[in-house]
Amino acid sequence: MPITFRKSLRILPGIRLNINRKSWSVTVGPKNGPKRTWSSTGRTTTSCDLPGPFGYRTTRTRRR
Repeated sequence: MPITFRKSLRILPGIRLNINRKSWSVTVGPKNGPKRTWSSTGRTTTSCDLPGPFGYRTTRTRRR
């Protein structure tokens, strides 16, 4: 079984620093609602979590 490492730190309300073994990323946005994530690998992700019975996630990803 591989050893994994993942850590998520809350910098400010609405801003998270996510660290794993190979890269890091910064996520900006509320817990429920639109979010934007920038990764050290060059990936940018936009996602939206809808509260209530709709609860699905729409994600758009692109690389630099």
